Amino acid sequence: MLGVLRATMAGMGLYAVNYEYVDDPARLAEVRPAHRLHLEQLFKSGSLIASGPLGGVGAEEAPRPAGALLIVEANYPDEALEILDADPFWIAGLITHRDARAWTLIYGAFSPPPTTP
Repeated sequence: MLGVLRATMAGMGLYAVNYEYVDDPARLAEVRPAHRLHLEQLFKSGSLIASGPLGGVGAEEAPRPAGALLIVEANYPDEALEILDADPFWIAGLITHRDARAWTLIYGAFSPPPTTP
């Protein structure tokens, strides 16, 4: 939450980064410990607000690649991706696609407390 408050005060924003993974569960499992350690370090530094895996099935049960959703604090979308460039999954070629979109938090565990008039 501190990162969200800092982003608001500093003019930074939140970006939703979508990862799509290769279909190679064994290789993903092999690199996952380094990937998670890297994300933990980004979280502790305040750059990463939240992250977690996405399943491989879409809302309509259409096949989709497994992936992840990461919420990153940055100044612009390309910076959000640059923050994630050192991710071991990215370096190992295990992410087939990634994109960043501005994300505005209205309600949720990361939102600042409402102010009363």
